[in-house]
Amino acid sequence: MFSASESTRTANDRRAADRFPIEREVRFKILSKKTGDEAGIGKTVNISSNGILFTTDKLLIPGRRLEISVSWPAQLNDKCSLKLVAQGRVVRFEQGRAAMEIQKHEFRTSRLAAAAGA
Repeated sequence: MFSASESTRTANDRRAADRFPIEREVRFKILSKKTGDEAGIGKTVNISSNGILFTTDKLLIPGRRLEISVSWPAQLNDKCSLKLVAQGRVVRFEQGRAAMEIQKHEFRTSRLAAAAGA
């Protein structure tokens, strides 16, 4: 899908995985037993196999657990829209951008596409 030459990693960057600049719609839930789930939206800035950097107007405190859903640019069988659903922790927040470490992820079919095809 992407080549290493398209990544945004620099020579001084010590991250383990290449980051790829991709702008897609993001929906997220802050997973909290104490306050209940809060939701928000934004756009991805870049994605790697280990994490996602995205914009948000919500204050996301490092350490908070999130579930994030990203509209994926590829389709299943050229017909059905996909979304990347990942869970993890906020590792950094600054100037309206949050970085999340991915701890678990899966691809799901989009409900909107499934309903349109029915």
